[in-house]
This record gives sequence, C-alpha cells and structure tokens, in this order.
Amino acid sequence: MASVLVVYGTGEGQTATVAERITATLEDRGHDVTTIDIESISDDVSIDSFDAALIGSSIHVGKHHSAIPEFVASNRKALHSRPTAFFQLSLSSAVDDEKRRADAASYVDGLLEETDWHPDRIGLFGGALRYSKYGFLKRLLMKRIAKDATGDVDTSRDYEYTDWDEVDAFAADFAAFVESRTGD
Repeated sequence: MASVLVVYGTGEGQTATVAERITATLEDRGHDVTTIDIESISDDVSIDSFDAALIGSSIHVGKHHSAIPEFVASNRKALHSRPTAFFQLSLSSAVDDEKRRADAASYVDGLLEETDWHPDRIGLFGGALRYSKYGFLKRLLMKRIAKDATGDVDTSRDYEYTDWDEVDAFAADFAAFVESRTGD
C-alpha cells in the first residue's frame, strides 16, 4: 500500500468532487490517501511524507487556481522524486472541438513550463457550470463563454460535464503506475 497525497484547487466544488472520486478509486485499490483542498493546506504537510502525489486544478477564464502554480513550484524537487499526476477541469475539455481541447492542453503546458514540473500522468476533464454559485458578473461572463463552448446558457440551472468513466480510468491508471513504481 502506497501513501498518496491529493491536493486540489477548486472554484465552485467540481474539482473537489473529482478529487474525492480519485481518492475513492485509490483507496479501493488499498492505498492510504490524504486529500486536501489547497485553500486549507497547512505548512506541516510535506510531499516528502508520501510515496506519490496527485495535484488537481480548475480552470477559470484560462487560469488555474491561483495557489496551485505556487504550490507546485515550491514543491518541485519533492514532486520530481516520486510518481506524480496532474488533473485539470475546464469547459474547454467538455466539448468535442479540437481547438478548445487544444486550449485545455495549452493551460497544462503553461503550468508545467512555469513550474518546471513533469508529472507522470495528466488528465483533462470537463468541469461544470455552477451558475447557482456565481455572482452577477461572473454569471454573465460564464454565460458568454458557455454560449460559444457548450450552448448551455440557462442560468437558472447548473451543468456538469465531467465524464466519470474517464476520471475512474485516470485514477486506476495512476494507481497502477504507482504500484509498479513502489512495488505495492
């Protein structure tokens, strides 16, 4: 059994839900998983205390959660010395449009270039539109973005685009990779 740290940054909660699903998959395979929202991570949490690490972030208006790049950069050495993965949620990954999917990949590329991190596995997942959690201005902005991306502009409801089979497959693949690297 490997010890795995899952750290995520979320805006309205979909990334937290994905992190919980990944955690459940890893635990089902017998791993000891610690899952932490980047907003509540304490200084006493050290990646060096874990056999593997998985980092996740939502994308909002082309940007990762603000604390994720800093966390990755400040832990780069520890991340390079163990199995790691990164997952990202965005509307760009939710649609079957090559340009938008390329945009989603470019967000990851920018983060990895900025932080000089090279995770072993990367997962790109559709996120969610949480109109019910947005303030007035953000709701207008997200409606405009959604009009072109998904067409889902009814702000009286929320939309979820996460493909849970993809999330499960990503988590299982990472678990198998960790097991092959750690002998667990």
